[in-house]
Amino acid sequence: MAAGPENVPPFIAAQLSHLLSHFRLTLKVEQMWSGDKYNSGPFDRFSLLIPYCLDFIKWDVIFDAESPSAAPDVIFGPEDEDFHPFHMQPSPESNNNSLSDWNYKDPSRLLTLIQFLRDQYVLYQRKRVGEVDDDRLKFEISTILSREGIEMHMSSGGEKLEEVKFAVPLLDMNINKMVSCCPWRYSQKIYLQVVYPVGRKYTSAPSAPRLKLVSSPELKAAFSIDDVKLPPWLDGMCLAEYLPNLEEYLGKQVLEAVSLIEVRRHFIEALASPFGRPVEADPVFCRKATFLAASGVFTFLVHFLIPTQFPKQQPSIMLQSSQHFNSQMAPMKSRLISDYPWSPRWEPLLMAERICEFLGDEALNFKRQCSEGQVQQ
Repeated sequence: MAAGPENVPPFIAAQLSHLLSHFRLTLKVEQMWSGDKYNSGPFDRFSLLIPYCLDFIKWDVIFDAESPSAAPDVIFGPEDEDFHPFHMQPSPESNNNSLSDWNYKDPSRLLTLIQFLRDQYVLYQRKRVGEVDDDRLKFEISTILSREGIEMHMSSGGEKLEEVKFAVPLLDMNINKMVSCCPWRYSQKIYLQVVYPVGRKYTSAPSAPRLKLVSSPELKAAFSIDDVKLPPWLDGMCLAEYLPNLEEYLGKQVLEAVSLIEVRRHFIEALASPFGRPVEADPVFCRKATFLAASGVFTFLVHFLIPTQFPKQQPSIMLQSSQHFNSQMAPMKSRLISDYPWSPRWEPLLMAERICEFLGDEALNFKRQCSEGQVQQ
C-alpha cells in the first residue's frame, strides 16, 4: 500500500528519508502500513528490500507511532529464523550500539541500525555456507575468502535442491572515473554470480558451476555485459583459477567500451555536417542524437539510436513528423530503420553523408505514409 507523506509520522519520515538517501546501496520500500487493524492510523511500519548477493532480502521495520522514543523492531524473513544478529560477534566496521542508545531525534539512527544488521547478515550467511558438508565447497571457499567484498547465500527449502550462491566483485578499477562527466550516483560494479549445487562427495572432475555476469542497469549505457562471452570453465578448474583470466578479459572489454564513447561522439559531430547542429544529444554516453531535417516543406526529426558496439553495429534511425499526428495527438513516427548503406570501416563523415543521401528518398516515403495514415503508433 502506498503511503502519502501525511500518513507517516515526521520522526519516521526523517529516519526513512535519511536511510534511503545515504545507504551505500539502493534500498526499496515495498509497502507501508498502520499498526491498527483497519489500517487507518499513522503508517509506522514498512517492508524494506535490501540488496544482498545480487538479490534482495526483505525485512519488516516496525516503529510505534505512539512511542517515538522506542527503538524499532526488525522482523527478518522466515528462512532466516536462526539469524540472531545481536548474539553474534559484530563485524569490525559495525556499530552494535544502534539499539541500546537509540535516539529518535537523530535521523541517522535507522541507517546505522540497518547497516549493522546487513553486516551481521553477511557474517551469518558466510557461517552457514562454511558449515555445509560439501568437500568441493569447502575447498572453493578456502581459496577465495581473501578477496574483498564476496557475499554468499545458502538457499534451500521445499522441493528445491540446496545450492550456494557467491557474488564475486570483479575488476579493481573505478569505472565511474573513467567516464567523463559521469552521472552515476553509485559506484558501478560488475559481479560474477557463481552457483554451486550442494553435494557430499568430492569428485576428481566436478562439473562447472552456473556462471553469470551481473551489473547495475545504469552501466548498460556504456557497457553491456550481455555482449560479453564468458571464458570456458576447464575440467578440474576452481574459482580461484578462473577469476584472473576472466578479470583480464573483462578489463579489456571495459576499456574498449569506454574508448568507444569518443568514437560515438565523433560520429555525432560528423552528422552535424549534413544535418546541422543536433536538436538534442546524449552528452555523456553519446547513445542518442536528434536532428531537424526538411524535404521541401515537409519538416521532420531524425532520431539516431547508437549502440555501445558502434561502429561494429550500425545505429538505428527513426523519423518523426513535425506536421502529422495520430488520433491521440502524438507525432507520427517511422519504423526503426537499419537497411541503409553502411560499413564500419567508413570514416564518420562518409557514414553521415551516405545516411543523408539515403534519407532523401526515405523522407518522401515517410511523408506519403504519414499523409495516408499508414504509420502505426
